[in-house]
Amino acid sequence: MSSSTPAWVLILIYWLHMLATVVWIGGLTASNFILMPLARETLPESTYLVFSERVLKRLQGIGWIALAILVGTGLFQMSAHPAYQGFLRIDNAWAMAILLKHSVIGGVVLVSFWITWGLMPQLRRMNYLLSAGVAVDESSRLRLQRRHAWLVRLNLGLSVVVLLLTAWARVS
Repeated sequence: MSSSTPAWVLILIYWLHMLATVVWIGGLTASNFILMPLARETLPESTYLVFSERVLKRLQGIGWIALAILVGTGLFQMSAHPAYQGFLRIDNAWAMAILLKHSVIGGVVLVSFWITWGLMPQLRRMNYLLSAGVAVDESSRLRLQRRHAWLVRLNLGLSVVVLLLTAWARVS
């Protein structure tokens, strides 16, 4: 790491980065494989719809904060790394791993944007109509729910690939 950066700053940055990683991936894993399936199995449909909307809204807020921390601390770590030679200068294995990692992170951000501002408003609208007693097309509702589950799993998979690329960069 850069000799001009105090050790305590790097420790704080690494800690925040790891904490945000745990929150991001832990939240995706717990909600996708534990919380939402259990809620689906045990709650009546009307209660599940309200519960899922509230949980997902809260998780999205936490997720966006974690993602912002990851990007900020990650950029700081990258610029402090001795193998960093400059923006888009790919002349070693570390730089290649970081370029690929940032490309996958771009995918994570795009999927997250689509979930938050594309898919979730549609699900909220449909849940609102259902709670108001308005009939909705059941196949459309199920298709939206499946798409949401698939996109959350995609984001989890991409996040695991980011960890793999981080490990590659770490040993390069």
